[in-house]
Amino acid sequence: MERMIGTVSRGVRAPIIREGDDIAQIVVDCVLKASEGNFTIQDKDVVAVTEAVVARAQGNYASVDAIAKDVSGKFGNETVGVIFPILSRNRFAICLRGIAKGCKKIVLMLSYPSDEVGNHLIDLDKLDEKGVNPWTDVLSEEKYRELFGYEKHVFTGVDYVEYYKQLIEEAGAEVEVVFANNPKAILDYTKFVLNCDIHTRARTKRLLLQAGAEKVYSLDEIMTQSIDGSGYNDKYGLLGSNKATEDTVKLFPVNGQPVVDRIHDMLKEKTGKNVEVMIYGDGAFKDPVGKIWELADPVVSPAYTPGLEGTPNEVKLKYLADNDFSDLKGEELKNAISDYIRKKDEKAASLVGSMVTQGTTPRRLTDLIGSLCDLTSGSGDKGTPIIYIQGYFDNYTK
Repeated sequence: MERMIGTVSRGVRAPIIREGDDIAQIVVDCVLKASEGNFTIQDKDVVAVTEAVVARAQGNYASVDAIAKDVSGKFGNETVGVIFPILSRNRFAICLRGIAKGCKKIVLMLSYPSDEVGNHLIDLDKLDEKGVNPWTDVLSEEKYRELFGYEKHVFTGVDYVEYYKQLIEEAGAEVEVVFANNPKAILDYTKFVLNCDIHTRARTKRLLLQAGAEKVYSLDEIMTQSIDGSGYNDKYGLLGSNKATEDTVKLFPVNGQPVVDRIHDMLKEKTGKNVEVMIYGDGAFKDPVGKIWELADPVVSPAYTPGLEGTPNEVKLKYLADNDFSDLKGEELKNAISDYIRKKDEKAASLVGSMVTQGTTPRRLTDLIGSLCDLTSGSGDKGTPIIYIQGYFDNYTK
């Protein structure tokens, strides 16, 4: 009988992971146990593990004091411009405490009307109403309050301007708050800058240095090595970190490739099947109501097996049905489309730019699969830090 089910994404439950646990062994054991009586492990299935449990097993944490020591060592006693942070208690608040503890004075420059990932300070319509041009206008805190008052985040109920200002002061630093979207605006206040944006960080740093900044570091250059025995991430630094306690952050996992390779090899030994493996963090999608772009991690997947490299090479079935085979129907139409797909797969040639691919998603496989995983596992109490996906690489002919 013809198989009627395509891609299936399953959340796999696991024990609570602690520092020092053998995460690869736990993942393999959980997948094998979950498969018993539920599904058969096949070639090109995908096992994905959330970055949080990998980093936790590694014990990859950094304290406020470690962050402060690193920041102080890089900037000394200079006034530091901390620019373009995201508005998040989970993602940035503890990092900011550490940064402030390592500085004498901070000029906090916030982008507006929202941060880089879509957390809004103010509504766009209010900018229009007040005649403010976010591309050119630099606002002081006083001017911001005069124009927009005390706005609270729609989801969290937090006034992030007041919250971040208070965090800095409680850490012992002076603070001045300004609002601008041109990174060079900070140079009117200080030539020493820590740019905290995620996906635009390289451009921001380049523009600042070209404009005369004396010293610029990005968040991915803070905590790149262990400070007094702390965790670290040599590639992403503080990017991808999350609040662990009031005094520590969990960093993005380090050395993830040996973890996914070991899971792959152990599953191959146990089942004889070539199962792809990846570590995933945030998915890459945007909420249409809150306007928040989910990707606050530097990448969706910091480590994955080679079979997940690249982008899909798919054709649009409805395009074929409405154009190339518009005169066919029923079994004849099905056979014609199936034959077209088989020939495409046999040639293994890229279809990029051809009309038959229009409307397909030209994104990396790890970004697509990671987004599916993030949606499956959620961010709450589902208790499924492992995702098992089948049929993702199938098509209409399988």
